[in-house]
Amino acid sequence: MMKPLKLRARTSAPLPAVRAALTDAAALEVWLAEHAEVDLPRTFAFWGRHTPDGETPSQRLLHVDDHTLRFAWRVHDVDTTVEFALSEQDDGTVIALSQSDPPQHSDAVANTTPLAILGTFWSLAIANLVDHVEGRATTPKCDFSQKDALRAEITVGAAPDDVYASLMDPDRFRQWFQANISVEPHVGGRWAMGQDFGDENATARITDLEPGRRVGLDWGDMVSTWELDGSRGRTRLTFVNSGFDGDNPPYADWTGWLSGMAALRRYHELPDFRPIWLSVEWPGMGDGVLAEGLT
Repeated sequence: MMKPLKLRARTSAPLPAVRAALTDAAALEVWLAEHAEVDLPRTFAFWGRHTPDGETPSQRLLHVDDHTLRFAWRVHDVDTTVEFALSEQDDGTVIALSQSDPPQHSDAVANTTPLAILGTFWSLAIANLVDHVEGRATTPKCDFSQKDALRAEITVGAAPDDVYASLMDPDRFRQWFQANISVEPHVGGRWAMGQDFGDENATARITDLEPGRRVGLDWGDMVSTWELDGSRGRTRLTFVNSGFDGDNPPYADWTGWLSGMAALRRYHELPDFRPIWLSVEWPGMGDGVLAEGLT
């Protein structure tokens, strides 16, 4: 039997507030989906352009109580089971998510299956859930109706030079993204997710580099650009992925980056910053991708 995807995150919000955000349709439409319908204990559904395979609702509520929400979700013709489990810890709440039938991590990175989206879809959703219950603005969701280019603008409470350093310096990147990168910081150099440049699917060539202003990355089958513009200690980061096969958009990669942008905002804007992620268990994920201490 395939091991489930498991994500664990923490928030300073109390458990009842998190439970309310999980089970209120209006709240779900802020942090999770374009549309939601909740009528406990009978109905829990979400759909729309921010949901994978989301033309119509395809969830069936299985169980709900004060600490647990479990539902069946048929996504891309696969029947999966999703569970949120909440527990009190210290002065906040631990959010544990599991989903059955995820693809192998290598297949998700290579974008060889539509189920590649599952891990990063939930990482972005949980990041937005945490920001929502803590009273912060959420990060843009993935728009699954976009086919030719994927674009988002994020405002970060820091100067462009600081944001640039967080994107390009491996030590700083590890602090907020909780993943390792390798960088050769010059045009023609490599930028890779991981401790080395061994994974071709996770390695790009730097095609454009203006420190504090712009980074261009060519992944072979896609081009990424980060443009930074700001003043008075704030940066507008415009992030675009383009040049990919419009019949197979890299939504998993894109949603993973949006999840990272939520962490980047927290890193620069919270004086007592700490990563929200406690653990990630994704079948087939190898060593060297995540930072030490997060496995």
